[in-house]
Amino acid sequence: MNRIVKDHYPAERLPDDLRADLPEGADVRITIEVLRAPLSREEMLSALEAFRAQVLKTGGHSTDAVARVRELRDEWDD
Repeated sequence: MNRIVKDHYPAERLPDDLRADLPEGADVRITIEVLRAPLSREEMLSALEAFRAQVLKTGGHSTDAVARVRELRDEWDD
């Protein structure tokens, strides 16, 4: 993953919430890491195709949800 490290960064240039407990005039080390990168075009298209295949397989809805609704409906018929 990508990582950016800045040593001796002036604390006064940080946002208020990050510098709240730091001494005035302090230099800090900032490390920024990407936790989740955006999907590439190919990854997004692949995920979309997988989703579409799942929707077509289930008829556009969750089989568990349909079974539960049918179960509730059948309770009223008894």
